[in-house]
Amino acid sequence: MKLLPSFRWLARAAAFTLTTLCASTLATAADMTMRVAGNSSANVRHSDGIEKPFFLGLPKATGIDMDVKFNPMDVVNVKPDDALRLLRSNIFDVMSVQIGSVARDDPFFEGIDLAGVSTNMGQLRKAMEAYRPAFDARLQEKFKAKALTLWPFGPQVFFCNKPIKSIADFKGLKVRSFTPSMSAMLQNLGATPVTLSFSEVYSALGNGVVDCGVTSANSGNSGKWPEVTQYFYPLAVAGSVQGHFVNLDFWRKLSPDQQAKVQAEFKKMEDQMWDLAEEGTADSINCNTGKACKSGTPFKMTLVPVTADDEAKVKAASAATVLPMWKGVCNKVDPKCSETWNATVGKARGMSIN
Repeated sequence: MKLLPSFRWLARAAAFTLTTLCASTLATAADMTMRVAGNSSANVRHSDGIEKPFFLGLPKATGIDMDVKFNPMDVVNVKPDDALRLLRSNIFDVMSVQIGSVARDDPFFEGIDLAGVSTNMGQLRKAMEAYRPAFDARLQEKFKAKALTLWPFGPQVFFCNKPIKSIADFKGLKVRSFTPSMSAMLQNLGATPVTLSFSEVYSALGNGVVDCGVTSANSGNSGKWPEVTQYFYPLAVAGSVQGHFVNLDFWRKLSPDQQAKVQAEFKKMEDQMWDLAEEGTADSINCNTGKACKSGTPFKMTLVPVTADDEAKVKAASAATVLPMWKGVCNKVDPKCSETWNATVGKARGMSIN
């Protein structure tokens, strides 16, 4: 029997849960089990470098007797846009969540990182901290989950197969997008957005399904995108905010003292992720473009200079297309959506949605 698309995520989740339960009967009993779906394994620096050691070391760091079962989401066949539903359904206890992907379940969440609003890490951090309380309150109310971390992959830039000299060259190109606001911006710039998860992009670039892909310099390098692209255009359009969310049923099993210890450890991981986004970006740009680098894989892409005129066009596209589009979509779900945004992100960025 062929499953309808809306039920495929539930079937994948059920299969994983059965596997987990069978495995747990063979393990030494612990006070509790934490089922974790982490970043895509293609994001090597985030998944293997930070998440895996963090989660496997969490019982010792907190002194809590728990059995942590960590897997990257692609390893257990979980799609990024299913994350909030999987958390709400108690399939996982903790998930690494790409905000732009789950915004299709609730556009309010994308307000933390609308395309063209925060185009450097300093701007994004102020905007994110301003939005965090409202973000977490809505997450708890609608999806029975709590935000333990919020952090960016880094400036979202372009890896292209076609020659790029300026933003005008995007006209007519197929460009990988992963958020509704990014798609709206790309359309405003004359490109055709193609929504793909990170794990799908390498083959899509190699096969000509898309001409360009948007991701961070770090993620593109660890995902080997320079193997299938030639032109690196570091025009930042967003930060790609991610979070680690915990199911509230699991969270409430912890005592207040245990919750405080867990939060303190997650704050350390959040800081690590920010450090990677801020300090790793310059090194990854060097790696991608044939300069001396420390941590990534060296490639020899052509670096395309970004002009002030192109940066201005991104901001103009955001004001003309992204903000009105998001207001229309989000205010249908919550009449106070844009009002909340103006009082938080808008105030932090000196912007307003009318």
